[in-house]
Amino acid sequence: MLWSLIGQRIFWGCVTLLVVSLLIFLGTEILPGDVAQSILGQEATPEAVAALRHDLGLDVPPLQRYLDWIGGLLRGDLGLSLASGKPVAELVGARLGNTFFLAGTAALVAIPLSLALGLLAALHQDRALDRGLSVSSLIAISAPEFLIGYILVYLLSVHAGLFPALSRLTQRMDLLEQLRTIALPCLTLTAVVAAHTLRMTRASIIPVLAQPYIETALLKGVSRARIVVVHALPNALAPIISVVMLTLAYLVVGVVVVEVVFSYPGMGKLMVDGVAKRDIPLVQACGLLFASVYILLNLMADVLAVLANPRLRHPK
Repeated sequence: MLWSLIGQRIFWGCVTLLVVSLLIFLGTEILPGDVAQSILGQEATPEAVAALRHDLGLDVPPLQRYLDWIGGLLRGDLGLSLASGKPVAELVGARLGNTFFLAGTAALVAIPLSLALGLLAALHQDRALDRGLSVSSLIAISAPEFLIGYILVYLLSVHAGLFPALSRLTQRMDLLEQLRTIALPCLTLTAVVAAHTLRMTRASIIPVLAQPYIETALLKGVSRARIVVVHALPNALAPIISVVMLTLAYLVVGVVVVEVVFSYPGMGKLMVDGVAKRDIPLVQACGLLFASVYILLNLMADVLAVLANPRLRHPK
């Protein structure tokens, strides 16, 4: 039964990825502007523009270009950048590690912090601490990432001078210098995702605390902290695992705005630069990579939720 569920989720994940690839292709097709015109400049003759469009394969019917793109992906060929002429895989590979470094560092901070605060909020339900955490998390969720980023730049960079305003990461930096360089984008991502995970953890724990066996444990004199950690938390693992995996997915996919705000050399910044230059193969590759990571982490969330909750293996 478990393997059947996993197989179904993998199948639908592949179908979703195929649909997303079509949407990405259609989205890049309707981008305004002409790649050939932007490469040659406004003074280029129509003949030169037409010749370059032919060389770049832009005069081929869209359906044929889509099929060629999918065929190249299946062979591991992401194509060539229209702006630089370099292989897209090379450009993506140079930035992918930076994005995972930023997302991974933010995850190491945000997930333990948010789980701990969510448990504290559940322990002190409807008290001052719970209300304070709920209001703070709601503000963090409501505020857009760029606003949080600019506020942190003003407070911690311009005013306090603790961290650099621009996160220009280089390979020559040691680990401590790299961590200091990404501190502000890391804090921005942490503020957003920790707030959401905190609220989901609290919402998952509180219904479990209302169960009869929890009341029995309380009557036996077991401390509330032990009840939450030993009795309630294991029974709320499935939704918590799901929100943690979705948090990881957002950290990888949602870095686009943060990377642009802090000029961080990651995948998000590369994708935005590709859109500005009408570099269609680069934008398509970045978009599909983000979608693949998101779908994969959602698949992992489903599988881990089934493993954590045996009742999900036998749906009614």
